[in-house]
Amino acid sequence: MRAYTKEFRYNIKLAVPVIMGMLGHTFVQLADNIMVGQLGTAELAAVSLGNSFVFIAMSLGIGFSTAITPLVAEADGAGNQADGKSALKHGLVLCTVLGLALFGVILLAKPLMYLMEQPPEVVELAIPYLDLVAFSLVPLIIFQAFKQFSEGLSQTKYPMYATILANVVNIVLNYLLIFGSLGFPEMGIVGAAIGTLASRFIMVAYLWYLLKRREKFRFYVTGFNFRKIERRVMDKIISLGFPSALQMFFEVAIFTSAIWLSGVLGKNAQAANQIALNLSSMTFMFGMGLGVAAMIRVGIQKGLRNFKELQRIAKSIFLLTFLLEIVFAALFLLGRHWFPSLYLDVDDVSNMADNTEVITLAGELLLVAAFFQISDGIQVVVLGALRGLQDVKIPTLITFIAYWGIGFPVMYYLGLKTDLESTGIWFGLLAGLSASAILLYIRFNYLTNKLIG
Repeated sequence: MRAYTKEFRYNIKLAVPVIMGMLGHTFVQLADNIMVGQLGTAELAAVSLGNSFVFIAMSLGIGFSTAITPLVAEADGAGNQADGKSALKHGLVLCTVLGLALFGVILLAKPLMYLMEQPPEVVELAIPYLDLVAFSLVPLIIFQAFKQFSEGLSQTKYPMYATILANVVNIVLNYLLIFGSLGFPEMGIVGAAIGTLASRFIMVAYLWYLLKRREKFRFYVTGFNFRKIERRVMDKIISLGFPSALQMFFEVAIFTSAIWLSGVLGKNAQAANQIALNLSSMTFMFGMGLGVAAMIRVGIQKGLRNFKELQRIAKSIFLLTFLLEIVFAALFLLGRHWFPSLYLDVDDVSNMADNTEVITLAGELLLVAAFFQISDGIQVVVLGALRGLQDVKIPTLITFIAYWGIGFPVMYYLGLKTDLESTGIWFGLLAGLSASAILLYIRFNYLTNKLIG
C-alpha cells in the first residue's frame, strides 16, 4: 500500500491545476445554469437542450485533442524537442479544422430539435442560444490543443490560469447581459451565450500569451511553418485522436441521450436532469484531471520503457481516485436536497409548483449519482492511463459496448417503459459506467502485465 500512497503527493500536485482547468470549463456551465435558472424552468431546460448538442460536438473535439498529450510526453521523456513542437503544430491544424467542421454540423442539426418530442417553448428558446454557443467551439478546441501540449510537458498550471480568467469574464458578462444590469440590454439566455463565446476567445488568446512569454515554451509555440505539413505526423495524431474522440463521444452521447429522454418526460424532468448532470459534471472533472495525470505519467514511463514503474504509478492514481470519489458520493448523499435549491428561485411564488417538483426530482437523481461517482471516476482515470500507453482502439470498443450495449438499453427501458422515469434513466447511466470501469481496468492489467513480461 505504501508503494501506491507515496505517489499521492506528486499525483495531486500534477492533477490539481488540470482539475481546476477542467472545473473552469464546467463552471462556465454552472454559472450559466444558476443565473438562467432565476429566469424559470423553461429557460433552464432550453440551456440544457442547446448545450446537449454542443456537448456532443465538444466531446469529439476535446477527445481528439488528447492525442497531443501522450505524443508530447513521450517526446519530452526522450528529450526530443522537435517532435514535441511538431505534435503541437499538426495538432493545432487538425483542431482548428475540426472546430470549424463541428460548428457547421451543429448548425445543420438544429432542425432536429423540432423532431425530438421536446417541449415547444423550450425549443424556441434554445435555438438562438445554440447559434452562439456552437461557434464558441472553434476557440475552445484550439485552446484544447495548447492545453494538451502544455500538459504533455507536465506544465499544468497555465491552462488553469487561462480558464480562471475566462470564468471571470463569463460571469461578468452574464450578469450584465442576462439581466440587463448597469444599463446593458436584457438579453436572457442569449446574453449567457454571448458571455460563453467571448470568454472562450479570451481564454485561447491568454494561454498562447502565457506560453509565449516563458523561455521554456517559446521554441514550441512560435515560428510555426504551416506550409510544411507531414503526412506521417498527421496520421499519428489521427490514429490516436480519432479513437480517443470516439471514447469521449460514446460517454457524452449517453449523458446527452439522458437529456433528450428527460425532455420526453417534460420540461421539469429535463430541468431536474440538467441540475443533477451539472453537479455530477463538477465532480467528474476531478476524475478527468487525475486521468490526465495518469496519461502524462504513463506516457513518460513508456518513453523511458520502465513498465514496472508504469504499472505501479498508474495503480497509485487509480487508488487515489477511488478514495476521492467515495468522499464525493458521501457529499451527494448528504446534500442531495440542498444542492438543487441553489439553481432555482425558491421564493418565486408564480413558479412555486414547478420549482418544488424540479428540486424533488433532482434530489432523487443525485441519490443515484452518488453511487456512479465511483464508477465514473475509475473508468476515466483508467482510460487516461491507457491513452498514455497509446492503446486506444480496444478501449474505444469497450466504451461503445458499455454505454450503448448495456447502459442505453437499461436507461431507455427503465426511463420510458416503467414508473421509475427519470430515476430509471440514471440507473442506466450507472450500469454503463460500472461496466466501462470494470472492462477498462481488466484491459489495463492485461497490457501492463504483458509489457512487464
